[in-house]
Amino acid sequence: MSINATLFVQAIVFLILVLFTMKFVWPPITKALDERAQKIADGLAAADRAKTELAAADQRVKQELAAASNEIATRLADAERRAQAIIEEAKARANDEGNKIVAAARAEAEQQAIQAREALREQVAALAVKGAEQILRKEVNAGVHADLLNRLKTEL
Repeated sequence: MSINATLFVQAIVFLILVLFTMKFVWPPITKALDERAQKIADGLAAADRAKTELAAADQRVKQELAAASNEIATRLADAERRAQAIIEEAKARANDEGNKIVAAARAEAEQQAIQAREALREQVAALAVKGAEQILRKEVNAGVHADLLNRLKTEL
């Protein structure tokens, strides 16, 4: 065999190898590369979607936090208003109760003063009768004595 024939046979074998490779080896490799490229593209697209969803979720979280903060501020303000109203109501009730107690104490003091005056009048009348009795040195009967005491009470 000469160099030309060897070269020709090698070219034919190479051509057969290329055809075999193109027919049986290259399609699975191309398919695997395409699948790999598709997986990478899908992964990148999923990452972009996840990034977008994360940004949207982050925005929703911020909105929810702002809404919750506003709700908390509103509830705190309502609670403070209610507390102030309860305090004012309690103060008013305590003031009313204090006024009632003072009025009752005044009425009781006035009643005691009236009773003390009556007791004093009776004592003064009794002393006056005793004094008059000692002056007159005679005993006054009970009916006359009661009548005399009543007149002295009215005069005093």
